[in-house]
Amino acid sequence: MRALLKLEQASGLDRTAERFQRVVAGAIRPQWLRDVLHGVPIGHPLHPALVQVPIGAWVSTAVLDLMPQQRRAATTLVALGTATAVPSAVSGWNDWSALSREQQRVGLVHALANGVAIAMYAGSLAARLSGRHGLGRTLGYLGLAAAGGGGFLGGHLAYKQAANVNQGVPDLRRIEDGWHAVADMSALPEHELLTRRIDDIAVVVYRDGDDVTVMLERCAHQSGPLGAGQVVRENGRTCVKCPWHGSMFELDGGEVVHGPASSDQQVLPTRVVGGVLQTRLP
Repeated sequence: MRALLKLEQASGLDRTAERFQRVVAGAIRPQWLRDVLHGVPIGHPLHPALVQVPIGAWVSTAVLDLMPQQRRAATTLVALGTATAVPSAVSGWNDWSALSREQQRVGLVHALANGVAIAMYAGSLAARLSGRHGLGRTLGYLGLAAAGGGGFLGGHLAYKQAANVNQGVPDLRRIEDGWHAVADMSALPEHELLTRRIDDIAVVVYRDGDDVTVMLERCAHQSGPLGAGQVVRENGRTCVKCPWHGSMFELDGGEVVHGPASSDQQVLPTRVVGGVLQTRLP
C-alpha cells in the first residue's frame, strides 16, 4: 500500500523516534530486564505472546456488549485487557528501541494506535464502573478499532519489514545439501573470528583447540556482521557480540545470551576430513 510506503519513508518521525529511544533506554536499564522483555529466556519475542491477552479480552468484551445481562462480565474483561496491555506495551517499546529507522517509523504509529486503544479502554472501564454502560460500550468499540489498526501495522512490521524475526534463517535455504569445505585446519588461528563463504553465504569460523564453531554470519536480530564482532566471556561462556546492537551468542551452540536478539544464532555441524574443516546444513 502506498500509505504504508510513505509511512516507512516519513523521515519527519525520526526526531521523535530519537527522543523515545532515549526515554526507553533510561527507563529500562538492567540488562536482565531487557533480555526478559525481548524474550531471550523463551527463545522467542515476548511481545507477540503478551498481546494475545488484551486483544482476546477486548474482542470478547465486544461480543458480550452485544448480549443482554453481561455488563459485569464485560467490565471484568475490559479491566483485564487494560491491565495486561501495559506490560505488553513495555515489551513492545523495548523491542522497538533496537529496530532500524524505517521499522521505527512504522513502530511509532503502531504504538500510538495501541496507546489510543489503551486510553479508550481505560475510559471505558471508568464509565462502566460509574454506571454509564452506554458510554463504556462506545469507548470500547472505539478502542477496539484503534487496537485493530495497531495490529495491522504490527503485521506490516513483522511480515513486510521483518522486524524481530530471525534474519539468518533465509540464508540456510541458499546452502546446498551435502558437506562443504570451509578451510584447512592448519590455517585456522585460535580464538579469532574468521569469515568464510559457503555457496555465497557468509559464515563465522571460530577455533578453540580441536573444537571449531561454524555459524551463520548475519546476526539473527538485524543482520549485523558477526564476523566483525567481539569475542567476549560472559558467565564463563565464550560468546560473540554483534557490533550493531550488542546481541550476544554463545560460540559453543549459538545460544542467545543477551538481546535484542531473542532467538539462537544458527550453528552448522562440522567434521574434519584429511585436515580440511567441512560443514553442512543441520
